[in-house]
Amino acid sequence: MAFHYLAIEGPTGVGKTRLAERLASRLEATTILEDTENPFLAGFYADRPGAALQAQLFYLLNRHRQLTGKRQADLFLQTVVCDYVFDKDKIFAYLNLDDNELFIYQRLFDLLAKDVPPPDLVVYLQAPTDLLMKRLREQPVDPDREELPMPDEDYLRELNEAYQHFFFHYSATPLLVVETSEFDPESDDAALDELVKQIKGMGKGTRYYVARK
Repeated sequence: MAFHYLAIEGPTGVGKTRLAERLASRLEATTILEDTENPFLAGFYADRPGAALQAQLFYLLNRHRQLTGKRQADLFLQTVVCDYVFDKDKIFAYLNLDDNELFIYQRLFDLLAKDVPPPDLVVYLQAPTDLLMKRLREQPVDPDREELPMPDEDYLRELNEAYQHFFFHYSATPLLVVETSEFDPESDDAALDELVKQIKGMGKGTRYYVARK
């Protein structure tokens, strides 16, 4: 396969982590899964002053540590599937931080981004906001991952629109945009096989794919 470092992205509830795990299993790849534990989240959800910046910087530094560590170890020696793109951190920062906080955040982001290797291919998963909410409500609890409060529908819609805007202008790497309304890789092996076929057939630029059951 031409792509050895794949990143799966999409808004909360779209299913990127589970898809990353299944793709990695199918491609005999290793995974990089985002560490969702963050000691500042409780303060953020309680609207404590300064907590949004603390939580954002904690995630930023964690993602930087994960991806730079992986590059030094084996990123270019085997296929890797990651369930996030480093640049997506800015989507949440621009939603959650005020102008003064953004000034601090952006300066640190620009310094750290220089160290992070870009993926060979990004797979961006799309879904309507109402379907994202439905999937979040039906999502089973994973005892190995921190359970985060469910976002309200207005925030999720704003986040979904921010993702759409970000990837509409994205050109840093090849991009496969997958509409997932009828896509269930959890139980549909044929759908997963078709997605792998789409990935292996990718070239430069952006391609759009509507997944079907």
